[in-house]
Amino acid sequence: MKTDGKDLNFHNGHRERLRQKFLDDKLADYELLELLLSFVIPRRDVRPLARGLMQQFGGLYSILTAPIDRLTEYTGIGRNTAIFIKAVHKIMTAGYKSELDGGNTKVFHNDKILINYCTLSMMGKDKEEIHVLYLDSDRRLLADDLHSVGTVDWVAVYPREILKRALGLNAKSIVLLHNHPTPNTTFSTDDIELTQQVAALLANVGIEVLDHYVVSGGIVYSARNMFLLK
Repeated sequence: MKTDGKDLNFHNGHRERLRQKFLDDKLADYELLELLLSFVIPRRDVRPLARGLMQQFGGLYSILTAPIDRLTEYTGIGRNTAIFIKAVHKIMTAGYKSELDGGNTKVFHNDKILINYCTLSMMGKDKEEIHVLYLDSDRRLLADDLHSVGTVDWVAVYPREILKRALGLNAKSIVLLHNHPTPNTTFSTDDIELTQQVAALLANVGIEVLDHYVVSGGIVYSARNMFLLK
């Protein structure tokens, strides 16, 4: 489609205003997404696309953490754009992980970083996964292991494998982390029993289960904060 000079000037001027609003820290969430999309779709007005994605997925977290195939189902999002969005997601997750991994940040001395890391790691998955975060004596991250992948509403956990791995890493504590693909669902009875089973087994060798987090619908539930972990 041919674009006249007036439209092109407005298009370029709008994007420059977006960039300036970004520098001034005044962008709304949909405008932040619009700015992001403008770098990968440079010759199209992406405002309708950004607004549509926000409405369809419900927010930036849900867009960033959505699987590639779900993103490409949305009209206007091609494979390259979906990969670009997922690359941003990976960069954010890696950034949060680096704050927890081997640096000066103690996991439970910066809850905001940990919660963001949990959300970015686990949202958007259509099957339950359980991860185990192994921590050293100073509560820094030694490893984030994908323990197992299950179905939409169930995942297997092997407490003795967790114990074996913790001993191999010389971990002093662990954090359990899993997702519920169904939004806004907190701990099940099985989740609570499993948490207590793992905690009892590790306590025999002096390793503490600091917490168990469930990520569901953009919410991070804490077993310890809900008094489910003795």
